[in-house]
Amino acid sequence: MTQTIQKTLRDSAAMRWTALLLLAMAMFCSYIFMDILSPIKDLMQETRGWDSTAFGTMQGSEVFLNVFVFFLIFAGIILDKMGVRFTAVLSAAVMLVGACVKWYAVSESFMGTGLEAWFNNNLNYIPIFDELGVSPFYEGMPASAKFAACGFMIFGCGCEMAGITVSRGIVKWFKGREMALAMGSEMALARLGVATCMIFSPFFARLGGEVSVSRSVAFGVVLMCIALIMTIVYFFMDQKLDAQTGEAEEKDDPFKISDLGKILTDAGFWIVALLCVLYYSAIFPFQKYAVNMLQCNLTLTAPDADSFWASSSVTIIQYIIMLLVAATGFASNFQKKANLKYGLLGLSIVALITYCYMGFMRQSAESIFAVFPLLAVLITPILGSYLDHHGKAASMLVLGSVLLIACHMTFAFVLPMFKGNAVGGIIIAYTTILVLGASFSLVPASLWPSVPKLVDAKVIGSAYALIFWIQNIGLWLFPLLIGKVLDQTNPGVTDPTQFDYTAPLVMLASLGVAALVLGFVLKIVDKKKGLGLELPNITE
Repeated sequence: MTQTIQKTLRDSAAMRWTALLLLAMAMFCSYIFMDILSPIKDLMQETRGWDSTAFGTMQGSEVFLNVFVFFLIFAGIILDKMGVRFTAVLSAAVMLVGACVKWYAVSESFMGTGLEAWFNNNLNYIPIFDELGVSPFYEGMPASAKFAACGFMIFGCGCEMAGITVSRGIVKWFKGREMALAMGSEMALARLGVATCMIFSPFFARLGGEVSVSRSVAFGVVLMCIALIMTIVYFFMDQKLDAQTGEAEEKDDPFKISDLGKILTDAGFWIVALLCVLYYSAIFPFQKYAVNMLQCNLTLTAPDADSFWASSSVTIIQYIIMLLVAATGFASNFQKKANLKYGLLGLSIVALITYCYMGFMRQSAESIFAVFPLLAVLITPILGSYLDHHGKAASMLVLGSVLLIACHMTFAFVLPMFKGNAVGGIIIAYTTILVLGASFSLVPASLWPSVPKLVDAKVIGSAYALIFWIQNIGLWLFPLLIGKVLDQTNPGVTDPTQFDYTAPLVMLASLGVAALVLGFVLKIVDKKKGLGLELPNITE
């Protein structure tokens, strides 16, 4: 007697990868909007009067509610109680609302309105927050920056909720299957969102020869509408899967206040949490200023207005080449045949060189920094496989910190030496940005798999919630600090392409030094307690 095995949606490779694509595209869109103003910082100063302090305060506001109103914890509770599909749609809707508010704040329609007058006259003093020095607003902050900060706070709540929801969704659809590959693919696509933002935000801001910063944000709003549609489609797919399996949605252990004592007295927790906040604070806030930093340190001469390199079509072509770099490089890691593997890798390298040449010919700081995630996309699967089979997680953390320090110090002291040397400066910039992208892969790839080895399994869910909360403190603080330091060390500078970035970059490099020290401490603790951080994840 033969038994018929009923197949579900996740038993179909096409269906589960479609589910992943829907979730990953939503994160891709959110990553674009997250940094939508970063490559046009100079235009925000010229057209809206945002100095570096205003810009940094607005950028840091994204995680303000997550940190100080503990929305990050509430997001975890919502996910636990309501499940993946509801929370996915909710997070996309919240992000869209925040994106619309931010768009209106920077649009021409906001200027001269009663709402602008209200923001100019109010929110200049926030009780308690001002006394603590953590207010998201300050007296003299432009009204458009204040209102944009309000929208970015709302967006940040949805974005953080989406991040933890996507991870849960991947586990649900890929448990017992290609989970590592699925998570790596989702992260690779999300990081491409950063590069997409760097290329298309200035493109839309300058489209037609007339500068309009609101067009860039409007582009992001359209993408957030697409993200919402993606999550709605995922909702029905996920609902059908549950109907087929008859299973309730998986739930993690919720955050418990009673867990705090056990977690906060765990040395392993503090090492991981501090490494996390130090490393991510040296990367994500830097992204928000990187394009302006390159504008200030490179000698860029705009191509003739009637040349091919100044045309709008070159932006599309360069973006297609970028996608070719990412796709072929990522795919090369999963080919078993040597000729196909190295053929794809060779094609990826040729495409990368072509992309860099086009960035040089365009003389565009935005397209130069857009190479940042490309090497990370290429090597993330390699690093994951190495950790699985050979270990050395603690050593990778140390190496990642060394690369981080070297890159920020190169930006601070070496790159300015090449100002006036158009070719040399851009070569240094490309090389340093690519290496920084590699270090961006090294640390997360080794940090997150190490958490279960350092923290008691009974409190792992609560520990992750606290780690993310501490990480958000850094993501709030350092965009603000960079802006303040930039204004303090550049008194009287009004040209946004003439700032001296030495002090902010040294500050970020110091975070890398602290992370390096902690990396060595972690190696000592691992050796002393036998935590197995240097051992492979896969045991024979």
